[in-house]
Amino acid sequence: MKKGSIATSAPSTRVLSLDVLRGVTIAFMVLVNDPGDWAHTYSQLDHAKWNGWTLTDLVFPSFLFIVGASIILSLASRVARGESRRELAGHIVRRSATIFALAMTLNLIPYFRFTHLRLYGVLPRIALCYLCAGLICLATQRARNLLAIAGVLLVGYWALMRFVPVSGFGLPVRDMPLLDQDRNLAAWIDRGVIGFLQRTIHTGVLYEKTRDPEGLLSTIPAIATTLLGAVAALWLRCTGATREGDAYIPTKAQCAMGLLLAGMLGVGMGLLWNLWFPINKNLWTSSYVLLAAGLSLIGLAGCYWLIDMKRFQETWVGRWLVWPWLVFGSNAIVAFTTSVVLVKALLYFKTSNMGANGKPLSVWSWTYAHWFARGNSTNLSSLAFALCFVLLCFIPNWLLWRKKIFVKI
Repeated sequence: MKKGSIATSAPSTRVLSLDVLRGVTIAFMVLVNDPGDWAHTYSQLDHAKWNGWTLTDLVFPSFLFIVGASIILSLASRVARGESRRELAGHIVRRSATIFALAMTLNLIPYFRFTHLRLYGVLPRIALCYLCAGLICLATQRARNLLAIAGVLLVGYWALMRFVPVSGFGLPVRDMPLLDQDRNLAAWIDRGVIGFLQRTIHTGVLYEKTRDPEGLLSTIPAIATTLLGAVAALWLRCTGATREGDAYIPTKAQCAMGLLLAGMLGVGMGLLWNLWFPINKNLWTSSYVLLAAGLSLIGLAGCYWLIDMKRFQETWVGRWLVWPWLVFGSNAIVAFTTSVVLVKALLYFKTSNMGANGKPLSVWSWTYAHWFARGNSTNLSSLAFALCFVLLCFIPNWLLWRKKIFVKI
């Protein structure tokens, strides 16, 4: 090993702060995805209409950020067990394919209409980002290289969206507003891809009819989000590394401070870039990536200080406050899958009661109307329903936790 380098062996203890942050993120994702009434939601529990951001807009990038961090920790663990690079690459490809297959299965339920299959979405984006970021991290785990790749992706995406003419509409800024909702390069590519798929294999739809928030081109900066999470994990691993030569090994306090400072820098850079390239979750703009990654770093710094440094979870109060998020985070994909299946089941099955449109009410609508809204839907009743739904999705994870079953895709 070269002088000044750091050993690549994984630390002996888990980074519990990542598990907690993953649990908080997936629970919040279920919460904002499943209100009782979409017409009545608090503004911070819904996505920004276009430019700008809310707390809800930070959920998905936070999860991808954690995916990137998990890639580094997983690779270190598998290397320590003696797996070859070929085996690691095969694992990454198989896991990505499994996540994508799960996404398609969930999209098909319950009607199995292949001509209306949405190929984009949350899980497909996770699959693509995991695949690309995983293979990149397998090739290099030097922080400077990962940051350089992320920087190229972000600047390249900005250049594409800003300077490439959109067929039939013209040049952004000159002929139409930058990031026009339908007249932008990402939406144009998505319409072209889905049109081609409809003509060839007769399937594919866009979530917003003319565009998709998890489209193909905007996956490029989403990969950068995942790589930034990987860089954060490399920094976390430094505290558990063995000193070699004159290598710098930060203390846990310095590690937390480094995460905090990097997070503040990311937020500042994102807000600054917002002046020229607006923060936009639907298009996953480069400024949005920096803002979301910065806030994820700040959140991780707080969790790391509280969990891995102060050992808050070992106190009587902390044990009960931290435990639910560890349960959620231990089987995050199970929690998300449970939420999707439950929503589709509750909407599919009908009651004998008729709605205002003269059609039978779904179990979902009947439950919300009779148990929560009681004829007067409000933001509070909608939130109460969403919180109860999160608790319902918690139960399968809790049962798996009790039996020490952790589903690995």
